[in-house]
Formats: sequence, structure tokens, C-alpha cells
Amino acid sequence: MKIPERILKKVEKPARYTGGEWGQVIKDKNAVDVRFAFCFPDTYEIGMSNLGIRILYHVLNSREDTWAERAYAPWVDMEACMRAENIPLWAHESGDPLKEFDILGFSVQYELCYTNVLNMLELAGIPLKSKDRDESYPVIMAGGPCTYNIEPIADYFDLCMIGEGEEVIEELVALYKEHKKKGFCKKEYLHEAAKLEGVYVPSLYTPAYNEDGTLSSFTPVYDDIPVKIKKRIVKDLNKSPFPTKLVLPFIQIVQDKITLEVYRGCIRGCRFCQAGMVWRPVREKTTDVLCEQAKVLADASGYDEMTLSSLSISDYSCIDKLTDELLAWTDERKISLSLPSLRVDSFTKELMEKISTVRTGSLTFAPEAGTQRLRDVINKNVRKEDLLRACRVAFEGGKTQVKLYFMQGLPTETYEDLDGIKELAESVIDEFYHTPNRPKKAPGVTLSTACFIPKPFTPFQWEAQCDMEELLARQKYLDSKIKDRKIKYNYHDAKVSRIEAVFARGDRKLNAALEAAHKRGLRFDGWDEHFNYEEWLKAFADAGVDPAFYANRVFGEDELLPWDNIDIGVTKEFFLRERHRAYAETTTKNCRETCNGCGANRLGGERSCCPGLKK
Repeated sequence: MKIPERILKKVEKPARYTGGEWGQVIKDKNAVDVRFAFCFPDTYEIGMSNLGIRILYHVLNSREDTWAERAYAPWVDMEACMRAENIPLWAHESGDPLKEFDILGFSVQYELCYTNVLNMLELAGIPLKSKDRDESYPVIMAGGPCTYNIEPIADYFDLCMIGEGEEVIEELVALYKEHKKKGFCKKEYLHEAAKLEGVYVPSLYTPAYNEDGTLSSFTPVYDDIPVKIKKRIVKDLNKSPFPTKLVLPFIQIVQDKITLEVYRGCIRGCRFCQAGMVWRPVREKTTDVLCEQAKVLADASGYDEMTLSSLSISDYSCIDKLTDELLAWTDERKISLSLPSLRVDSFTKELMEKISTVRTGSLTFAPEAGTQRLRDVINKNVRKEDLLRACRVAFEGGKTQVKLYFMQGLPTETYEDLDGIKELAESVIDEFYHTPNRPKKAPGVTLSTACFIPKPFTPFQWEAQCDMEELLARQKYLDSKIKDRKIKYNYHDAKVSRIEAVFARGDRKLNAALEAAHKRGLRFDGWDEHFNYEEWLKAFADAGVDPAFYANRVFGEDELLPWDNIDIGVTKEFFLRERHRAYAETTTKNCRETCNGCGANRLGGERSCCPGLKK
């Protein structure tokens, strides 16, 4: 299907919808057994930047029997045209309606994209709920970080991939092909798929509830499927699939650069951070492999910027060697090297000298909390002097602007801790003027604060988020304390954070609220111009759901949690131990200093799951 030119003239960015990009994969649909569409429930610019989809697109299109294509959520102007002219949502490569595909795979990265999933299904002419779809419709699967608690949107997916998808997605496609050849029966396919490691079929697990609304049990429908679904990981990243060609957009996207994945996992153990837990164990690529992959991507794309991707790039055990080897040829080719997610305690003059030749502008650090007491509570394991030392190195290197990220509403936070955020910013300004070789331009510090959101699979998964009035009061308080014009204060919308918290810790009863929100026309909730808190409250009321039950309640330590049927490797006992250490204001050493017995090494199949662990 080709979108008529008259419609493209009506929309803001026509190139979002035309397809035809260099690097896209075109196959004969009559010569393949399985047609798969990766569906990203947000705009083209965001979806095209997703590294996971790039990798899996390569994995499936490397199979002769499969053709993988792409689809994105149309912006509101295109959606209006589609509805007016009855145009179904289509795939970029072929232009065929999504309804004609065998499998649709949604990448669910963020809770506030859930309404977009429902909207995309409706635009495709596909029944929203799994139970209403027979064999004539595609199998709808989910992947991405939100699948670690998919319960609030579970009714809408046939199956979910838990963990890393490079291997399991091929197994699911091969199983589909096998069932298709003998006459596809959705019920039989899902039953067999549920036996695969890393696959969760929500309809095959029945939740029951106590009188107080908490979960009492989670029971498999069949005896031959696992009670707990173990996440999948790729054990050897050096041998993991790697795209040698990229689909290059016609318009600028969010990550319009080479993204080089350096390693997975995190050694740190920040108690609020879900990513640092669910990505364990740590697995690194060697510098030889990384340099070879970087050159392949540079040759294939022509990009002039490369970012090294990881949760904390300066924790890569061979970071100095890697940057030296990359700069040996990227400088000559005028490819700038970007090192995001730098920690203040591992930011060095040597790194600064390397990136100063290729990167201008501000540096960003994340102290997360304003006082040492609260940084110990969250196990950030950085000190004020670490931050000031890193800033001094930046100032000596010619930087004048520093961005600092914090969270507000953390467990045990007091207004004294909020004062600490202001005082830390003032200390950074003072450090600039105490730096002998500072630039002549005046300094600036930008404070960006987000509201704490209790996330599954963290030591803080039991904690309550502050209620709305308190979140707003804390934001207003800190704003009133900042008097220095050199300090700018930005804060995330607390109302958005509350909805995110509700769905982060939700159970299946929230599926009804999601349907109510969809009926009220809610979508693109992650975009300020479309988020409507009052309509969300009405949707909760429509469904008879109290959002405070999920966002503002301390969960019991002996309570069955909605995500307890998922095994990420890290044990619940470890999370409880870390929660108690948080309230004792006691820190835990990082994984490279000592093994803390989190349990993740069970997945890696090794005695030590952290490269560089001290003996």
C-alpha cells in the first residue's frame, strides 16, 4: 500500500510514513514462511533509534524463511487521516496492512506507551484482547523492559519474551513455522511456546486475589509449563548477533548516530534502578570485537558520531584500551566519540582529554541525592568530593556547563536532603571559581529532578511513592530555595510519574483501566501535549480501580507481588536484604569489589559473573 501524496501533504513529517529507507530489507513475501512486523508504540524518530529492534531485525531477516518489517505509531495528524479514509496501519517495507502478518512484535519500553499499543491494534483492525483473536489474526507478542511486569497490559498480548530476545525470537518463529505447516492452531502454539525458556503466555496463568485486593496465587493452566518464567540471556556477547547494515532514516531521529553496545549488566547495585538488576549478570565484549563492529557500522552508515552504549560506560573493564583503539581511526575519519553515562567516581583527566577533542557542551553526572546519608540509602556509592573532583577536571578541560540529575521522593528523604541538592549545586559553582585554569565564560549548573518511581525487581519495589500533594510540595520547596541565577532547576511532571508508578507495580486489574483510557482517546501519554491526568483519573474510576493502591501503598514483604512469577536471576532474598540495608543507611560494595550473592551468576553458568572481580 502506498500512502496517497495528498495525505502526505497534510502531515507534519511525511518521511515518517513513506518507507523506502536505505538499508531496509525487501523480500518476496511469497517465498517466506513467516512474516513478522516489529511494532514500536511511539513515533518513528524514537522507534528507529531503538538498538534492540535493530538487532532483532537483523536476526530475523538473516533467516531465509522469515521477512521482518517495521511499523510505528502514527502521529495524531496521520492518525486523523487514516481514520477519515479508513486506511489500516501498515508495515514500512511492503506497505501491507499489519493484519496480514503472521506475528506482530511490540517493543514495550515505557509504561506510558501502553495506550499506544492499544491504539495501534485498533488502527490495524485487530481485536484488542488476546481472547477475542482467532487464527485469522496475527500472534501478538511483547518484548522489552516492561515485560518484567506485563500484568497491567497482559490481556492484550498472546505471549511475552522475558529477557534478551536474540535466541528466543528465533525459537518462537521456528515453532510458528512448524505449527503453520500442519494447520495453525493458536491454542496449541501458545501451549508449546510457554515451554520455551524466557516465554510467558499470560492466558495460561490464572491470578487469584485476597479480600484486601492483593494477590493470593498465580496458577499455571497446564502442569507441563513452568510455574516461574526464567528470563533469557545471551551468555557470550562476542558471539551474539550483530547488524552489519543499518536502516538509515530520511529524517533526523533521536539517536542519529552509531550505537556501539559495549556490555550488558551493571556492577553497581543502585537500589532504585531496575535496569541495573534485570540486565545482570555483567557480560562484556572484547575490545577487538568492538573495534571491528564499530568499523563495520561506520562503513555501512556514514555517520560522523558514535556513542558507546552501556548502563555505565566508565565501568567497562577495558575502557582506556577501547577508547585508545577507537580514537586511533575515528579521529582520522572525523567521527566523534561520545561517552554517555559517566560516573563521577570514575571520571578521569585521561577520559576528559579523549572526549574533549570530539565532544563539546556540557557534562552530565547523576548524584541522585543531595546528601551523603541519602546517597548511602540508595547505594549510590559516590561522595561529594568525587563530584567536585570530576567537575574540576571538566572545568580544567574547558567546560563551563554541568548537568546534575537527582530524584525526589526517595525512601527516607527529608527536606534536609532537598536542601542538599541546592547546596551541592552551589558547591559546583564554587569549585569552578576555585579552579585556577578555568574558562573565562561564566559557569552554569542545571538541576534536573525526577520523581522516585518504585520499580519491580529492585530493593525499593515494596516502597510507596509519595502522594501527589507531597511530590508537588517537594518540587515547589526546592524551587523556592534556589536563588543563584547560575543554577537552573527543571523537574519532571509529578502527575506523569504517578501514572507510571501505578502501571509499574500494577496487576491484571489494571487491564480494565487501560481499556477505559483507550476509550477516552488517551495516547502518546509520554508527550506533554497529550498527557491528560484528569482523564486518567476518570479512566481509573470507570474501571473501579484505585491508583493509590498501586502507587502510594507500601507493599508487604511477605506479599505475593504481581511479578513474582518471573525469575530474573537476582533473588527476592537479595532484594529484601538490600532493602533492610537501605534503612540502616548501609552501603553495599559493587560487584567488582566483592560478590554480594545476588544470584545472577545462576544465569551465566559461571562461578563469577563479573569481569574483573577481585579475588
